[in-house]
Amino acid sequence: MTSATASLVVLGASGDLTERLLLPGLGSLLAADSPRPVQLLGTGRSEREQNDWRDTVKKAFDDAGATGEAARAVLESTEYVQADPTEAEDLQRLLDACTGTPIIYFALPPAITITVCDVLEGMDLPDGTILALEKPFGSDSRSAAELNRKLVRIVPEERIHRIDHFLGTDTVLNLLGLRFANRLFEPVWNADNIERVEITYDEDLALEGRAAYYDSAGALVDMIQSHLLQVLAVFAMEPPASVDHVDLRSVMAQVLRATEVEGGDAAESSRRARYTGATIDGEEVPAYTQEEGVDPARNTETLAEVTFTVHNRRWAGVPFVLRSGKALESNRKNIVVTFKPVSALPAGLHGQAQPDRMVIDLKQHRIALELTMNGSADPFTLEQVQVDTELRGADLTPYGEVLRGILANDPTLSVRADVAERCWRIVEPVMRAWRDDLVPLDEYPAGTSGPKSWE
Repeated sequence: MTSATASLVVLGASGDLTERLLLPGLGSLLAADSPRPVQLLGTGRSEREQNDWRDTVKKAFDDAGATGEAARAVLESTEYVQADPTEAEDLQRLLDACTGTPIIYFALPPAITITVCDVLEGMDLPDGTILALEKPFGSDSRSAAELNRKLVRIVPEERIHRIDHFLGTDTVLNLLGLRFANRLFEPVWNADNIERVEITYDEDLALEGRAAYYDSAGALVDMIQSHLLQVLAVFAMEPPASVDHVDLRSVMAQVLRATEVEGGDAAESSRRARYTGATIDGEEVPAYTQEEGVDPARNTETLAEVTFTVHNRRWAGVPFVLRSGKALESNRKNIVVTFKPVSALPAGLHGQAQPDRMVIDLKQHRIALELTMNGSADPFTLEQVQVDTELRGADLTPYGEVLRGILANDPTLSVRADVAERCWRIVEPVMRAWRDDLVPLDEYPAGTSGPKSWE
C-alpha cells in the first residue's frame, strides 16, 4: 500500500448522488489539480458491468473537463465491486482491493450507514482510514450523538468528514471576503443596522424520483436542518482568528449554539405546505401525494419555512427566515439582507424611502445592492436603484471542494460532531409541533410561489 495514494471507496455507487454530484465533483478536482493520486472503487448491492461503470465515470469526467493524465489514471484503474457493505466479508474484499489509504464514502441512507458502522467497528482497518458521510447525520439529536460515538470508536475524529457540500459552494465561501475584508460591510453586519435576513432555497423541480429518501425527510430535514443552518452560521459568525479548521468551525459552532426558533414557539414561527398537481408548460406534474413511493399518511411537507433568532450581542432581535421547497415557480436560491431605515430624512425629499437590501445569489454567483437614491427625473424624489456584480466563480464544483478537503484530510469544510447534533436540536421543536399537527399543512399548486395565504 502506497501512503501517497488515496483509495476512494464509494458505498452506494449505483445511486443518484454518485452519478449526479460525486463523480462530476471528482472530475472537477482532477481537471484542476488533485492533492494526491486517486484510486476509485465503486460498490453496491446490484450487479453492474465494468464497462458500464467506466462509461459512467468517463462521462462525468468529460463533462467536467477532466481529460488530463490524472483523470486517465483514475479511469484506467477504477473498478465496480458488487458487494453488500453490511457484511464484514464484503467490506474486507473492498479494503483488500484498495491500493492506497482507504477513504470510505457513505453515499447511503442513514439507517444503512449505521449498520455499516456497526460492522466496521469490529474490523481491523488499515492505518489512516478516513470516513466520509453524507447528511443527514442520524434522524434526530439522539441518533446523531449515537452515530458520533460509534464513529470515533472506528477512527479518530480528525479522520471523520461529515459532508455538507453547501460549505463548498463558492458563493458561501465568498461571504468570508465580503464580510471581513470590506470596510463598507464589516461595521454594519449586526442588529444595529440589519432588520431581517432571509435564506431561501426554492427549486422548480418536483420530487424527481427521490421518494425513497425525501418522503421520510421532507423540506425541513432535507434542507433547513442541514444546509441552510450551515449558511446561517457562515453569515452570522464572529470574525475568526484565522480560516483554519479549528478557528473557522469554532465560530460557526458558537453561532449555532445561540440559535433557536424565534420566541421559543415552533407553532408560531414555522409554516409548512406541500404541492398539488398542476400543468406546467404543457406537462402534467402529479400532486406530491400521487408521486410513486410517497405515503400520504406521513404528511411530508415539500415547502418549509422557519424563523430563527441568534441570541448574542451581534444579532439580538434580528429574525433569520430560512425557507426551502420543491415544485415552485422559480429557482430562487439567495440570501436577502434587509437593512434598517435611516433615522431621519432631510426636509424636502419626496417619496417613500425604501429599505436598502443586499441580495446574494447562491446559484448565479452574484451580489446586488438595492439602494435608495435621488430620482432621475426629479432629484428631490427618492427612488430605488440596483448595483450588482458577479462574484468570483470557483474552478471546482461544491463536491470538488469537499473532496479536495477529504483527500487532503483537511476538515475545514466538514461539519463538526457537536454541530451535527446541535442542528438537530435547533429544529426538533419544529419537528414536534408538526408531528402533533400544531401547524397546518397548507397546499400550493406545483409551479406557483407557494400557498396564497403565505403571500
